[in-house]
Amino acid sequence: MTITRPRAPASRRGLHDNHPLVPYLFLLPHALFFLAFIVYPVAFGLYVSVHRWDPLSDTQPFVGAEFYLNLFRDTPQRDFFWRTLVNTMLFTVISVPLLVATALGLAQLLFRPIALRSVFRSIFFMPGILSVSVMGILWKWMFENQSGLINNVLAVLNQPSIPFLTSDGWAWVPITIGTVWWTIGFNMTLYLAAMGSIPTAVYEAAELDGANGTQKFRFITLPLLQPTTLFVVVTTVLASLQLFGQPQVITGGGPARGTQSVIMYITEEAFSNNQFSSATAMSFVFGLMMLVFTVIQFRTLARDIRGREQP
Repeated sequence: MTITRPRAPASRRGLHDNHPLVPYLFLLPHALFFLAFIVYPVAFGLYVSVHRWDPLSDTQPFVGAEFYLNLFRDTPQRDFFWRTLVNTMLFTVISVPLLVATALGLAQLLFRPIALRSVFRSIFFMPGILSVSVMGILWKWMFENQSGLINNVLAVLNQPSIPFLTSDGWAWVPITIGTVWWTIGFNMTLYLAAMGSIPTAVYEAAELDGANGTQKFRFITLPLLQPTTLFVVVTTVLASLQLFGQPQVITGGGPARGTQSVIMYITEEAFSNNQFSSATAMSFVFGLMMLVFTVIQFRTLARDIRGREQP
C-alpha cells in the first residue's frame, strides 16, 4: 500500500511554478554576471575615457572627448593607432579566406569514408588546444632568421636564408601560417557537423539525375552550408581583428611596428605608457568599428542566403 504524504501549504513551499516572478529568478544569476562583467566594465571604461584618469591620483579631471579627438588630430596616438589598425585589417584580409576555404576543403576530404578518418580529424583539431604562447614559440623557432628550421632547410638546398622575423612583409608569413595551423581545426569541425546534417537522400537524388562529385558539391553542399559559412566567416573575422598573441610572441610587433596589431598598441599605450584614458578611448573606437563591420557583414551575408533560398 502506498502512503501519500500531505503536501505543505503553498506559502511554505515557496513560489508557485506559475508565479510571475519565477522566470526572473531563473534569469537573475545571468543578469548579475552580465551587470558585473559587462555593464560595469563598459560604464567604468567610458568614465575613464572622458577623464584624465590616474590610479595614483586623488583627482580625475574631466576632459570630455579629448582622447577621442586625439585619434583624428596630428598626434602620435593617431599615427600609431591607424597604422596598427591597417596592420590588423591586412592580417584579417589575408587570414580569413585561408581559414574559411581551407577548413571547408579539409572538411570535404575528411567527411568521406577514408581510412583513419578519425585520426586525421584529430590531427587537424589538436593544435587548437595549444595556448597562443606555445604556438607562437613553435612558429618563431621554425622561422628564426639563422637557426630556424625553414632556413636550415634552405641552407641544405644551397638557398639563401630569409630574414622572416626582421623583414617587413616576410614577418607576416609565420604569423599567418601559424594562425591557420593553430585555428583551422575549429572551423573544420563546424563544417563537418554541418555536412553530417545534410540528408543523404538529396545526394542520392542528384546521382540519379547524373550529377558528378563536383556538381553535388557546388549545387548541394555549398548552398546548404551557407548558414554555417555565415557563422564561420563572422566569428573568424572577429577573431582575426582581435589579433594579439601571435605577433606578440613571434615578432614582438616588429620590425618597426610592421606587425603590431591595434590591440597590441592599445595594450602598450595603457601599460607601458601609462595612458589609460587614451587606451580606453582607442578601445571604444575600435570596438565600435568592429560592431559596425560585423553588422554590415552579417546583413550582407544573410541577405545573400535569403536570396538563394527564395525560389
